[in-house]
Amino acid sequence: MNARSEPAEAEPEQAGPRTSARPPLVRELLLVAGLFLVYKVGRQLATGHTAEAFGNARRVWDWERVLRLPDEGSVQSLLLHGDAMVHTANTYYAAVHFPATVAFLVWLYLRRPAHYVWARRVLAALTGAALVLHLLFPLAPPRMLAAAGMIDTARVYGPSVYGPPATDELSNQFAAMPSLHFGWALMVAVGLIVATRSRLRWLWLWLLHPALTLLVIVGTANHYWLDVLAATALLGLALAVLRPPHRRRCAVPSRRAGQGRRRAAAGRELVGAAR
Repeated sequence: MNARSEPAEAEPEQAGPRTSARPPLVRELLLVAGLFLVYKVGRQLATGHTAEAFGNARRVWDWERVLRLPDEGSVQSLLLHGDAMVHTANTYYAAVHFPATVAFLVWLYLRRPAHYVWARRVLAALTGAALVLHLLFPLAPPRMLAAAGMIDTARVYGPSVYGPPATDELSNQFAAMPSLHFGWALMVAVGLIVATRSRLRWLWLWLLHPALTLLVIVGTANHYWLDVLAATALLGLALAVLRPPHRRRCAVPSRRAGQGRRRAAAGRELVGAAR
């Protein structure tokens, strides 16, 4: 009997790294523009609640004293040591918030498409929840509250992104809680840490942006500590619901797996020879 060996079954090809499809650029631009429009419209809907906003500001200030949180004025005093320092803080508040977030999303879109979709959803959820809270709890910032004893550094030293509250039609100055400045900055740091799997020694670089943002928004009297805590809580809730994608590695066959496949192929040949 001629020994005939049955052809070995074709080994399944090793799956390469699975890259998520990048969302269409035009659709994403329209989506982001739509979200920004909703953000602006939502802030405008919250205007016109001056008395309620100042009443809530006094309550927040009293709550912080009961909780023994640090006085926001102590942070501002650090910035007021020099005109250059406070001017830099005002510039950071006015010029870094949106560009840093946009740069973060653009980088994710180009290099980590799956993480981009996740980050965009988290930011949209955070912003939507913040807008609801702005409507339900209008809040005057510390720079408007006489009890806080703080100055409006942007108005005094410049640059300022806000006009007089009564005539400012571009922004809602009574939307202090939660602080989207801090919430977005913290999400940028979280997104970079998750998407890059940074080593511990690099974490300080990603956390630098939210740390500076915290110093700036409190020191310029634009936000209370409780605004920051509220933003952190909302972001934590959004991250708990919207889980980040897992980065898949290329499947590299190990030596033991290769030996096992060779033994299985040899066994099939022996079976064929015995027929």
